[in-house]
Amino acid sequence: MIAPPQTTRVSQHRVACDGAHDGLPAALGHPRVWLEIDETGYVDCGYCDRRFVLIGGAADGAEQAALRDHGDGAGR
Repeated sequence: MIAPPQTTRVSQHRVACDGAHDGLPAALGHPRVWLEIDETGYVDCGYCDRRFVLIGGAADGAEQAALRDHGDGAGR
């Protein structure tokens, strides 16, 4: 498996992603979507593949490349 393009550790189960990162402004990203982290401890954005990992969750500290893609849908 290939690691996601970017992994962000977060402290809340519900996160927003707009594609902005590393100097790329939100205006050049994608529409803002809300994602929900479930019991797996992570979720992947359906637009940009950024992975959000819940701090202290099941996926925190795991080898990210070994985890399967886990999207909660880009429209949520």
